[in-house]
Amino acid sequence: MSRILAVDDENSILALIHNALALDGHDVSTMNDPKEVLKMNLSNFDLILLDIMMSGMDGYELCSNIRQKTDAPIIFLTAKSLEIDIMTGLSIGADDYIRKPFSTVELRARINAHIRREKREHKNTLNVGNVAFDISGKEIFVNGEKVPMTKSEYLICEFLAKNRGQVFSKENIYVKVFGYGGESDSSTIVEHIKNVRSKLGLYGESPVKTVWGIGYKWEI
Repeated sequence: MSRILAVDDENSILALIHNALALDGHDVSTMNDPKEVLKMNLSNFDLILLDIMMSGMDGYELCSNIRQKTDAPIIFLTAKSLEIDIMTGLSIGADDYIRKPFSTVELRARINAHIRREKREHKNTLNVGNVAFDISGKEIFVNGEKVPMTKSEYLICEFLAKNRGQVFSKENIYVKVFGYGGESDSSTIVEHIKNVRSKLGLYGESPVKTVWGIGYKWEI
């Protein structure tokens, strides 16, 4: 059982989410006022679902406010279909998104995949050049300095570093990292890699290379 927080200003959507995820034994808390989330202890939640278009405070602002308070995966539920809207969410700390309208089958599969990913146990470290991976803690260090990463950014780096030198398409990376079926969303990977490059670049590292027309590889 995992503890999940769902935030949406539509009670009908919250009821749908609660009932669907409860089928898998999850303890689902719901909140229809995004401002109240700021008062909550978020450390107890294993995953957070946020609607983007909410009254009073939209999902972007809420995500920005809570990202530093929790390292749990944050997944946007959004009716927005423009790529720029989705990329904005990923760039401020969200790990993934689910488009509305969604089926309960898709919702359960996507959430359970993230939960399984979070609960995998790793007990080793990986060093590639000046970049060190604490696999158990899901953290990256460059020359001993911790590089702030979201969980998805970290896992993309770990996957590429473990398979350094090999080239993977955006679709392959998505499937390998997120671990669930269905149509891969390559735009998610593009934005996460953009963020990874920016963050590692601040520490003088640029290991993620583009192989034009094919995909990406980790090269040091």
